[in-house]
Amino acid sequence: MLEILYQDEALVAVHKPAGLFVHRPPQEPDATAALQLVRDQIERYLYPVHRLDRPTSGVLLFALTPEAARHLGQAFRERRVEKTYLAVVRGHPEPEGCIDHPLAKPGQTTPRPARTRYRRLATAELPYAVGPYPTSRYALLEVQPETGRFHQIRRHLNRIAHPVIGDYKHGDYRHNRSFKEHLDSHRLLLAAVRLTVPHPSSGAPLTVDAPLTVDAPLEDSFWQVVERLAWTDAVPVPWRRRG
Repeated sequence: MLEILYQDEALVAVHKPAGLFVHRPPQEPDATAALQLVRDQIERYLYPVHRLDRPTSGVLLFALTPEAARHLGQAFRERRVEKTYLAVVRGHPEPEGCIDHPLAKPGQTTPRPARTRYRRLATAELPYAVGPYPTSRYALLEVQPETGRFHQIRRHLNRIAHPVIGDYKHGDYRHNRSFKEHLDSHRLLLAAVRLTVPHPSSGAPLTVDAPLTVDAPLEDSFWQVVERLAWTDAVPVPWRRRG
């Protein structure tokens, strides 16, 4: 069962763990996916309105009626949705910035506008050699994509030479391996911690935060890295664990 973060007659929001598909891909028709799990859990038909990459954890929203799906889908297309993520990246980026670089989908040659804002929350330097350097530096970021292109956050952060740790497609394999060996971290360190949408019935802003519980908003696999790097106080209060 997935943790339900919010539910009413129009929509349901859940916490998706890392490694779980949003819906079954054609090449893996028997795979476990959030869509089927939540449908069976609440015994309602679901309409996907956005997606999270399989290795990303966090807030995932489904509509419960065709009308709600239409309104929410339109809000996503018109960029009337605010999405907030936490990410662990290589290096020490500037305290804040905006990455404005068009991105194309796989198989397409025409890129579309894409913008990602970020704010640095904390930094760390570890005594582990990676490549030619005797130590390695990392940062915790709060990231807000203004658009929703394919792998946008991961591609944008890699473009400015601060890839997300655990990203085996767009990241740095040497730092990924170091996190495995020294911090026992085997996942993509990217989590969707907040989603704000116009409610499909009223149009009023609805903000869904994963609550301060055992598994959300940051799973154990993410939180253990935060603790090891002494970043617990740097995590904004809405997503900080108790104790």
